[in-house]
Amino acid sequence: MTDDTADRRQALEELRQDRLRTNELMDAMDAAAYATAGVGGGDWSPKDVIGHLESWEQHALDAIAAWGADERPPIGVALETLGTDEVNRREAARKAALPVEEVLTSAAATHRALLEAIEAVSDEWWHAPADADRTHGQRIGAILGGELGLFRHDPDHHKDLGAFAADHPAES
Repeated sequence: MTDDTADRRQALEELRQDRLRTNELMDAMDAAAYATAGVGGGDWSPKDVIGHLESWEQHALDAIAAWGADERPPIGVALETLGTDEVNRREAARKAALPVEEVLTSAAATHRALLEAIEAVSDEWWHAPADADRTHGQRIGAILGGELGLFRHDPDHHKDLGAFAADHPAES
């Protein structure tokens, strides 16, 4: 189901600490700039980054539910048919018109639900090997992963959020 080498407590701690850092970076910027494009020199706003992180956490929640129902996770199908860039593009487009506060509130709720879901699965489930027929090699740590490894997606965006915050500082 998950990554054989991933310790659940370590995964939860990394998810919590990485999101805490993401939230600190958001708090360091002017809230009026949350919907301003330019994070990483691109088209995304800080709101878009938060929406993006939430999308992947929701993909992980959906995968946990699918595996629990002995079904193939939707993200596995989406990645095979669309690829990562198109999945990201579609999710960003879907959330683009949402108000900032709605994205932030939803992302916080999804993050809490993900942590609760990971805490709630049994040790047997956590340590069970991935079933290639069902998961198609998709594992929870990889869904939530990034350049720093399993369960480490948020840090992929910290540098860009930090630079954006430096350019759009919160009022003291």
